[in-house]
Amino acid sequence: MTHLMRSIALSAALLAVSPAVASANCYADYKAKQDNPLKLHYGVVQLRGACNAQSAQSEIASRLAPSGWTLLNVMSVFGPEGLQQRKANAGPYYLRF
Repeated sequence: MTHLMRSIALSAALLAVSPAVASANCYADYKAKQDNPLKLHYGVVQLRGACNAQSAQSEIASRLAPSGWTLLNVMSVFGPEGLQQRKANAGPYYLRF
């Protein structure tokens, strides 16, 4: 295998892996509610799918629903650099869902 072919193969392998790596380091913060009695919470989740607000909306809603929570809104989508500043505010809902 020539040097050029090895470089092309390596580049292709890195491109194939990069979406998985990107989503593994993608997080979102959100607000949710439960009714009867009304409860609200702020939380942080690690996203498994695409790293954007639109995908986060459906992913988080489907993960909250089995526990009786309704997603109100996705506040932001961010990388690992934003985790520590949100940890205290999320409390028990930090990476819970």
